[in-house]
Amino acid sequence: MRSFRKPLTVAVAAAALATAVASGVWAQGEWKAPADAKNTKNPTKKDDPKLVAEGKKLAEQNCVTCHGNGGKGDGPAAAALPPPKPADWTSSKIAAETDGELFWKISNGRGAMPPWKHLPDNQRWALIDYIRSLQKK
Repeated sequence: MRSFRKPLTVAVAAAALATAVASGVWAQGEWKAPADAKNTKNPTKKDDPKLVAEGKKLAEQNCVTCHGNGGKGDGPAAAALPPPKPADWTSSKIAAETDGELFWKISNGRGAMPPWKHLPDNQRWALIDYIRSLQKK
């Protein structure tokens, strides 16, 4: 009889997780960077084509799976992720965030978004320059 307990427990846990995800219990609420991050200035020259190209290359290597080719949060892995879904980099919400807030979020991650602190600062800033270029289209 013991052989039924473990599969049943796993099935119950899986059903509970599916219910939590579907009901939004899994959602983490609004993602806000700390106040000091908001004031962090981007040290790069904005609109530098070299930096934007570098940021695009980094995004293609690290981000498109979730954020998609155009940065709309519609990458092939996005549908399988629990909330919150990947950010749409072209949205007015992301456009309203400061470069410092984006840098902090890229650096620290949250939920399915991994932290990217292993990338040098200049590469994370290049990603932000690329994100900003998408907002101008």
